[in-house]
Amino acid sequence: MKKKVLADKVQADATNGNGNGHSPYLEDSRTGLGVDTLKRAIRNNLFYVQGKFPEIATRNDYYMAIAYAVRDRLLQRWVASVKQYIQEKHRVVAYLSAEYLLGPHLANNLINLGIYKETEQACKELGLDLEWLIEKEVEPGLGNGGLGRLAACYMDSLATLEVPAIGYGIRYQFGIFEQDIRDGWQVEDTDNWLRRGNPWEIARRELSYDIKFGGYVQTYLDRAGKLCFNWIPELVVKGVAYDTPILGYKVNTANTLRLWKSEAPHSFDFQSFNAGDYNSAVNSKIICENISKVLYPNDEQIEGKRLRLQQQYFFVSCSLQDMIGIHLRQGEKIHDFHKKFVVQLNDTHPAIGVAELMRLLMDVHQLEWEEAWDITSKTFAYTNHTLLPEALETWDLQLFGSVLPRHLQLIYEINRRFVDYATIKLYGNHQKISSLSLIGEGPRKYIKMANLACLGSFAINGVAALHSELLKKTVLKDWYELMPHKFQNKTNGVTPRRWMVLANPELTNLISGKIGEGWIKNLHELKQLEPFADDPEFRKEWMQVKFNKKKALAKRIKKRLGVDVDPNSMFDILVKRIHEYKRQHLKVLHIITLYNQIKKNPSMDVVPRTFIFAGKAAPGYRKAKLMIKLINSVGEIVNNDPDINGRIKVVFYPNYNVTNAQKIYPAADVSEQISTAGKEASGTGNMKLSLNGALTVGTLDGANVEIRECVGEENFFLFGLTADEVAKVKSEGYKPWDYYSENPNLKEVIDQINSGYFSHLDSKVFKELTDSLLYDDQYLLFADYQSYIDTQAKVEEAFKDQDKWARMSILNTARMGKFSSDRSIREYCDEIWKVESVPVTLD
Repeated sequence: MKKKVLADKVQADATNGNGNGHSPYLEDSRTGLGVDTLKRAIRNNLFYVQGKFPEIATRNDYYMAIAYAVRDRLLQRWVASVKQYIQEKHRVVAYLSAEYLLGPHLANNLINLGIYKETEQACKELGLDLEWLIEKEVEPGLGNGGLGRLAACYMDSLATLEVPAIGYGIRYQFGIFEQDIRDGWQVEDTDNWLRRGNPWEIARRELSYDIKFGGYVQTYLDRAGKLCFNWIPELVVKGVAYDTPILGYKVNTANTLRLWKSEAPHSFDFQSFNAGDYNSAVNSKIICENISKVLYPNDEQIEGKRLRLQQQYFFVSCSLQDMIGIHLRQGEKIHDFHKKFVVQLNDTHPAIGVAELMRLLMDVHQLEWEEAWDITSKTFAYTNHTLLPEALETWDLQLFGSVLPRHLQLIYEINRRFVDYATIKLYGNHQKISSLSLIGEGPRKYIKMANLACLGSFAINGVAALHSELLKKTVLKDWYELMPHKFQNKTNGVTPRRWMVLANPELTNLISGKIGEGWIKNLHELKQLEPFADDPEFRKEWMQVKFNKKKALAKRIKKRLGVDVDPNSMFDILVKRIHEYKRQHLKVLHIITLYNQIKKNPSMDVVPRTFIFAGKAAPGYRKAKLMIKLINSVGEIVNNDPDINGRIKVVFYPNYNVTNAQKIYPAADVSEQISTAGKEASGTGNMKLSLNGALTVGTLDGANVEIRECVGEENFFLFGLTADEVAKVKSEGYKPWDYYSENPNLKEVIDQINSGYFSHLDSKVFKELTDSLLYDDQYLLFADYQSYIDTQAKVEEAFKDQDKWARMSILNTARMGKFSSDRSIREYCDEIWKVESVPVTLD
């Protein structure tokens, strides 16, 4: 029926009006936002862009037709934005990030254009189901987790706030892996997100840059006697730009996300082919394209480390060359580069940019060292995202020099000058100077990228108040003491457009019906919801929306996993990257404890709970994979034990990504944020869950501290040691065996796992995991276990009073105004970047 309706209308368009078989609509407005114009655009795109007619069109063809129609409307705003930035020569934010977890584009762009309902109606009149088509979209998995998702939120907010910006990154051919669960174990499959094409990007074949690798550096004196450097590379790779417009919410601003694809300068060696050496004929193409082939290759082997370093330098060099090109094409002088661009380093992955800008300014544009360093140090700002010392990126000196020989020279010279400065400033404190040095000493020397970022940036920020303070006291302590003026805090935020308006339209409509729609662009307006927490009717409506979202998620779980879950039960959610410091296994200890209580007393009164986990483990991270296996193994027992009778269920929802997160967050009753205090930089999942009305069970870690301050301690379930207490316990000598021996419930749980109870009597399956908890627990699970169990009892008691729970849930959402990425970006703009909004007008 759908194809018949559309076929009739396409045929009518093709033959009506001009008698020559051309659609009369091609001469009409291409970018109107009305239903009729959208219908014409969809029909024309199916016919003229894709060469399809309804009788043979697939679901993907229909999706592409709508996507192209929407993209046309983005391009109108995109061209206007770029044109205005060029004409008025505004300062531009360049956001450098190795990851962008954008999520699906179609629905988000419809919301930001303000035409979701119009497009839905246009589809309906064409016999199509918009929601059915939206489900077809494959999301670009260009990131591992929070870092990439934050970058996506910031790009959304930059556009919404009408700030001129370009996001730079890598166009990975294969993104983060697709996760499947087989026999309880994570299995990685290829994420070929480009297999059906990407209608949102535009290839800029004319916009490419040569990137050098390896080789050696020649030194020589020019005619004036100046020492010059000529890098003779072993390999040259071409970086080609692919642009995606990022539209702001109900504004005309569409900024650019520019991702780089690696290609060979000459993709085919004709002489080798003629000689019969077919492999050599395409060898250069294979080597060059590998650089943008896979997101973060496994770097356990030396070749993986080399490729990761190549990736980082590749996109940073392309991006800086591009910025300089933009600057010079506008008639500006290279000496003023830092006035045109401010470059934000999203963690240490792009930190090589400090040395690369020095190379470009000195070797290419012939500036002297002092001026080049002055420009460089006024260009970059650095965001640190970790408190884990092992996560501060370093590179083996020999490997680094073999890939980037010129940059090794530059880093040595930067370091020599800096050490001379630090020696005077610190009165020869060799321990501190060694800590601050860009070169680490040891059995093998290494380069400290965080130190390069700190030295080469004019601003350094953490991503939550606690994180920023801990940076000053721990991993960046010496930098703070030497250069305190550089340090700031910029607490992370999330975009309410994707994580409320798109993910939870029912709750969005309920809120907007009471306080208007202003909160979508100014999240602080959610504060107006507070009085409605005392309205019994509103509480009832609120909980009905939550129940409907839980029912929808339960349906998805049944379809995907074959597990029946009760939407009336408490949905207890722990979704995030699988890691020991995030402590998914502490949640499992709680589940087993509850299971044992029911087994001993089958008639006990217990609030039914559905425990939902999701997250990916790094392919080479064995303990994280064991944690996934443990979750699934416990679920296999708990879900099928007749004594439990469905009162608790355990679900591991596979392939956690933006699409699935949009379905999970709105259904959450409880948000588990249980990392060891002092380990999580900020978190953003905690914000998304709380914004959707989930109540947090958490430690005082990352942004949890600020969430608790905002929502009220009475609406937050706190447990565990503080960061200071964690440090104290560790300094005094943490002995997990003592906690195990002295706590009968904890001992029972660990012994149960070790006995093979959850692994078909194979006692060896989880031994590595339990041994790490008993003998080498860096994350203090046992120290926090009893506090966590006691707090969970309080959660259960609170959930029994659904009216009170509804009030707490409403207040959680109402008090989350601080945690918008719009607020974060405003602070960056005002306090670091010194840039202003530039409203864009359409011609």
